[in-house]
Amino acid sequence: MFSHFEFEYPFAFFLLLLIICVYRCPATIKQVIFPHISLFTLKTSWFNKERLLYSLIFTLLVTALASPITYDSKSSQQRKGRDLILVLDCSGSMGESGYDKKSDQKSKFDVLKELIAQFIKDRYDDNVGVSVFGSYAFSSVPLTYDMNAVAYLISFLDVGIAGDNTAIGEGIANATRLLSMGQAKEKVMLLITDGYHNSGAISPKDALSQAVQKNIKIYTIGIGKKGDYDEALLKLIAKNSNAKMFEASDASSLKDVYSEIDSLEPSKIRSQSYINKQLLALYPLLLAAVLLTSLLLKRRAA
Repeated sequence: MFSHFEFEYPFAFFLLLLIICVYRCPATIKQVIFPHISLFTLKTSWFNKERLLYSLIFTLLVTALASPITYDSKSSQQRKGRDLILVLDCSGSMGESGYDKKSDQKSKFDVLKELIAQFIKDRYDDNVGVSVFGSYAFSSVPLTYDMNAVAYLISFLDVGIAGDNTAIGEGIANATRLLSMGQAKEKVMLLITDGYHNSGAISPKDALSQAVQKNIKIYTIGIGKKGDYDEALLKLIAKNSNAKMFEASDASSLKDVYSEIDSLEPSKIRSQSYINKQLLALYPLLLAAVLLTSLLLKRRAA
């Protein structure tokens, strides 16, 4: 990873040519007649503190206008965001409709897939994978930076693809194995379910213990009404992994949950060809404001 500095709008520096006016363009033209010019020297000083300050302030404003930035240049293979695994419940109950009030015919799982596609599309520096679970768990999408591929493969998932039961422990354990293959320091799971653990050879607590040992955060989301899912278990999983549990009674609240998780685990922002861009224009603007304020105060005191 290499750190770079540059100006987004370098042509703004042509405005610095206007500094000539600070020295050559008088604010007013006055005609003064002196009968005894011998009393004055012929030489005038080019150096003037006030004009120098005006020039410096103008230069700082132009520098801010040119938009100085620093950014990291790195290829997709060198990205160091977080490894994020979506752990999706595809048991039989996820086929129930009515979860989205605007589209009553859509199943919970269909709504879930649509919102996940929106959630991951701007996660530029994250390495995302998908683990699904029902009666058992399997890896649907390996860790990848290609969000389009993730969204495309998720679209093929359906209810019952891993059986109709709910093996939460298997889902966490499988996601832990996926995360162990990643290279990122930050490792996160997003566990989404609408039921109670009732299947699988691994208990949720044992699977949680394995994840905690690997410093994996597990955000949990309960889908549906209170009582439809094991709230106590989801809270325990989130708390013990230093994360948070969310409740999503309908599609609208699920969308809000994704927004909150996005703020808790933000992806580094990439703008055009810049990665991890930091805007620096505020610094010359602040310095210009300080200098201008001091100049005005000095004038008022005089």
